[in-house]
Amino acid sequence: MLLAAEAPPEAPPHTGGLLTLIDGTAGLLTVAALGILLLLFLIIKVRLQPFVALLAVSIAVGLAAGLSVTELFGTVQKSEATSLIESGMGGILGHVAIIIGLGTMLGAILEVSGGAEVLSARLLGLFGEKRAPLAMGVTGLIFGIPVFFDVGIFVLAPIVYAAAKRSGKSIVLYAMPLLAGLSMTHAFLPPHPGPVAAAGLLHVDLGWVILMGVVCGIPAVLAAWAYSAWIGNRLFVPVPQDMVEAAEESKAAVVAEQRAAGREPREKPVALATVLTIIGTPLVLILIATFSSIALDPSTLRSVIEFFGHPFVALTIALFMAYYLLGIRSGWSRKSLETVSTASLKPVGNIILVVGAGGVFGAVLQGSGVAQALSDTFSDFGLPVILLAYLISLVLRVAQGSATVAIVTTAGIVLPLIQGGDHSQAFVALVIMAISAGSIFASHVNDGGFWMVAKYFGISERDTLKSWTVLESVLSIVGFAVAAVVSLFV
Repeated sequence: MLLAAEAPPEAPPHTGGLLTLIDGTAGLLTVAALGILLLLFLIIKVRLQPFVALLAVSIAVGLAAGLSVTELFGTVQKSEATSLIESGMGGILGHVAIIIGLGTMLGAILEVSGGAEVLSARLLGLFGEKRAPLAMGVTGLIFGIPVFFDVGIFVLAPIVYAAAKRSGKSIVLYAMPLLAGLSMTHAFLPPHPGPVAAAGLLHVDLGWVILMGVVCGIPAVLAAWAYSAWIGNRLFVPVPQDMVEAAEESKAAVVAEQRAAGREPREKPVALATVLTIIGTPLVLILIATFSSIALDPSTLRSVIEFFGHPFVALTIALFMAYYLLGIRSGWSRKSLETVSTASLKPVGNIILVVGAGGVFGAVLQGSGVAQALSDTFSDFGLPVILLAYLISLVLRVAQGSATVAIVTTAGIVLPLIQGGDHSQAFVALVIMAISAGSIFASHVNDGGFWMVAKYFGISERDTLKSWTVLESVLSIVGFAVAAVVSLFV
């Protein structure tokens, strides 16, 4: 999943929308396509604020597809039934907003204290200035194994800012390799939810999924890194000014408060080991918790491990560690910590609203029956199962934005085809790779990940389509191509 919410509850049978245009599968597909085109037009050409555009188009598509006002908005009495708009917004923000808040504050402490600069400098030193984008890519690849895509962005973004400011080059050159590493691991490798869910549905050992994930994912990420280098040298985007201003405001406030208290700011640079410990702690906690849910039977020990390894708890622990190790131990006052934390949250309000509206759009598309219409259309095609799995997952992903929904829905569709044939575990694992590859194709305006990338790295919607959307498509196509070729020999 790239920042997608849990699937909203299945919508009740449509009772007739105000603007119902066409009935049936063809009508649903037409309405969805027109809705996505209208959204792109409003955002790119009309320059309508994305949050407003997403909400307006979500309502228009829902009504045109036959959803009733009650299905979209609920009732005045607020019965137990939740509207699609509320479930779409709340479903994604219930997870994302907390991570955004904790991750942004943690990143601010790392940046203001100089920790991100220390780590960036060491990576640049190891790889060399010319290979700095590769350093970002390797960082994303390694850190992406135990953490979700969104956690990785918010923890590691300050390193991208520091590298881009240090070199004076486009932030795209450094952000895209990092994002490619995070996205590849999230799509192809356990313990991430997509491949794990597909393995359970198709009854494949996780060992085969991990092996085929590496086989298909490594060539895909190498191709994505090559595209990152190409587009990063042709598309200049400065470090987001609001992020720069927030960091500078925080640094100035901390220095002023320390001097007012009679303490000169510490000149000694932050230790690299301290920075790695703070970043590594939530990664290790989340990784241990994920594998404990697979390796351990339900018990008190497993519950404790899963508690401390939940992303919310793990990031909170890391934030408190940063407060002490990078703040208080360096002479910061409690007011300084509050100032830095509060200033860091100022730029993320728009991010939260836009990501939530993207969740609304995806929920409306799903609740209107588009996913089922797509499934019915493609399941009747006489294609090889691995190609059919890729195409179904790809179209579901493009239509409604959620990679997890695309994976789970596609796995359910191809399960009868898998059970009807004499396929090896290795082949079925490759089918899972095809499904996973399709689920990340062409991340665009109905995907929360698209808006997180655009807003957090200060990239315009047009340039995000040129960089991030194409990057995801490269990962998808190459990953599937490798899976298809390898399937001929297993």
